[in-house]
Parts: sequence; C-alpha cells; structure tokens
Amino acid sequence: DEIGGVVGHNLRDHLAFLPLGKKLVTVACDLSNLPVPAALTVTERDTETLRSLYTRYEFRTWLRELETPETTPFSPAEERESLSPTESVTVNYETVLTWAQFDSWLTKIETANLTALDTETTSLDSFAARIVGISLSVKAGEACYIPLAHTAPGVIDQLPCEAVLAKLKPWLEAVDRRKVLQNAKYDQHVFANHGIALAGIAHDTMLQSYVLESDKGHDLGQLCTRHLGLETIAYTDLCGKGAKQIGFDQVDLERAATYAAEDADVTLRVHQTLHPQFAHESGLSRIYHEIEMPARQVIWQMERTGILIDSAAMSRQSHEIGQKIMALEAQAYELAGQPFNLASPKQLAEILFEKQGLPVKKKTPSGGPSTDEEVLSELALDYPLPKLLLEHRSLSKLKGTYTDKLPRMVNPATGRVHTHFSQATVVTGRLASSDPNLQNIP
Repeated sequence: DEIGGVVGHNLRDHLAFLPLGKKLVTVACDLSNLPVPAALTVTERDTETLRSLYTRYEFRTWLRELETPETTPFSPAEERESLSPTESVTVNYETVLTWAQFDSWLTKIETANLTALDTETTSLDSFAARIVGISLSVKAGEACYIPLAHTAPGVIDQLPCEAVLAKLKPWLEAVDRRKVLQNAKYDQHVFANHGIALAGIAHDTMLQSYVLESDKGHDLGQLCTRHLGLETIAYTDLCGKGAKQIGFDQVDLERAATYAAEDADVTLRVHQTLHPQFAHESGLSRIYHEIEMPARQVIWQMERTGILIDSAAMSRQSHEIGQKIMALEAQAYELAGQPFNLASPKQLAEILFEKQGLPVKKKTPSGGPSTDEEVLSELALDYPLPKLLLEHRSLSKLKGTYTDKLPRMVNPATGRVHTHFSQATVVTGRLASSDPNLQNIP
C-alpha cells in the first residue's frame, strides 16, 4: 500500500502471482540424483548429435566451430559459406542481356525437372505491380536474372519486356513445367497483370516452412538464415527505407542482378532442404500437398476475383451513421454540461473524473486516469455518459474504417475490393486478411 502510482497499482493487481514469480526467478537448489563429479568423464565428441542440436537451436557460432575446428580468420564471404549446415555451394550468377543467353536459359528451364522462379517488380501491391525483371534457377548455386525494365542512369540495353514475356509465356503457362516459388501467390498476380496465367506451381517454400514450423518467420531471408546458414542481401540494402526509398527499377543493374539471381538460387536450395523433411512426416506431408497447396490456388482466385461492394449503399450508411454520431455528441454535451472533444482522452478524463466525480478504475502509465474501452465498459454499467461514449466510438470506427474507406479502395479496373489473404501468418492455421481486413467487419 505504500507504493504509489501505476507501479503500486500493478503490484496490487498481481499479488496472487508474486509467490510463483519469486519461485521462477530463484535458483533451484533442491535437485536430487545429480552425478558426482568423479562420474563426469570426457568422452569422444558426438559430432552428428551436436550438429543436429546446433542447427535446431540456431547456435550458428558453435556450428561454425564444429565445422571448422581450427580457429582461422574468415572473410565475410567465407564466413557466410561456413555457416551453412548444408554442403558448400559455389555461386555462378548470370545477367541475361542477349537473345543467345536467353535462348540458352530457355532450353535449361524447358528440360529441367524443377525451376525456381522469382520476379522483381515496381510495387509490393500485387495488383499494381509490373515486372522489372525475372530470375531463374535450375541448379543450386546457378541462377540468372533477366532485366526488363530498369531505368537507373547509365543502364545498358535490356531485352524488350513484351518480347521476353511472349517467349516465356508458353513455359510459364505450362502445367507440366514444374516451378517452385517463395510466396507464389504474389508472383502469380504479377504475371496475371501482364496477361499470363502462371501454371505448374509445384511448390511454395513459404508454405513448406509454415507447415513444418508454423511458429517461426517465413520470409526468404529468415529461411536462408535458419536452414542454409546464409545471410542474404536485404531489399532495404538496395532500395533504402521510408521517404528515401527508391524503386527496384532504379537500383544499379549489377547489384540488382546479384540480389535477384540470389533469390531464385536460394529458393531452390531452401526447397531442397525443406521438402525432403515431409518424407518422414506423413501427416505434415498430407497437410502441405493435399490442403495448403490446393488451397493456395483457391485463395489466389478469391483475391483475383475480388469482393463486390455496393458503394451507393455504403455512402447512404455513412450519412446515416454521421447523423447518429452528431446526435450522440449533442447528448454527450448535454450530459457533461459543456461541449468537449469526445476523441480527446485528456478532456474526457477531466469531464468524467474531475467534473462528474466518477470512480477511477485504472491509471495510464503516466499516472493519469485511464479512459480506455475496458474502463468505459465498466463505468457504462452504472453511468449514462460512458455508455454513450462507447456507442460514439463504435459508430466512429464503423464510419472511418468501413463505410467511408471501403468505397475508396475499389479497384477502378475491376470495380471490386481486392483484399490480401495470408496463409502463413496465424499459427492456428486460419487465414488473415489485410489491405483491407475484411474478416472483422461488424
């Protein structure tokens, strides 16, 4: 009781937990059946068990020491290779600038059992993105980048985009030409933007990771660190961040080509590391091959089709909700005895707790009385103004987030709203919707 402010409040709220908390942070000294020191003898190092443990728990330094017991200085490139728990791979990346190079790669992908495919684009918005370049890989360590729309100063001649896409289209649309991608749904939209119906998507490394380890991150950089021991080039290293970020088409071609070719190469290598794990996990194999991969195509079609909304009806609803909000504000002013900003926590606290003398239920970190939803819900059981404020907040969110905003998000080309459904976000397996979120509309 002597401790004031939010610290004292939190302590009193958690009194029941404190004995357990103390126990959790106290060193256990009551262990029995421990071996006596004389029984602890040095044995031969079990390298395979250590390698498995270090890889599983991502002890990269110990893994490196295990692979290279002698302490020698590493160059950054050597260190990147040494981190890999897989066989060392020498990379050979090619920038395709002539038709002869293109034809050579076309022959490779036509005859390959599996090709890693990736696109570089003008936007992260899959419906607005246009192709800047395409990367391919059919063998670990070997990849190419075909630049098609780079605009950086001094960029050398590139192959014409439409001509390249026309030559690639039969292979891209062939069901029997098996392809592996990272987040294939995005690239499928990008090709559709150019009139190409990408087919033959045999594997998606993001979904492989999600099925095998749903509680971890699934972007390509994370997969490379976790499974290949490689630190790949980051997109922000090339394009920057925030207001100073440039488009991928403006990146120096040599650096862009290395980044893009690496993406295709490591996608193939991650697949070669992850997919064999399904051989020992029949249940997970069924989830990946029979549920997630077929669902991926359905979800892509849902996104592509979009959702039809009645913009005129929403406009009428916005007007009606706006009228209700104005009426609620007038009632709130009457109950408070003065006008005030209903969206201002400071003014709200003054009205509720200073002027009307309502009981303070909770404090903010700064020590002031809280006016969050939990507090207002509790006060609304006994007092009219908090109940009215909750209704005002609910209607304001409905208007600002949905009835006003959704009509502005209609794609002018399709007349529909196109949300993005993520298959690999929620650990429990459900879909997540974003830009806009269409799964929690009241």
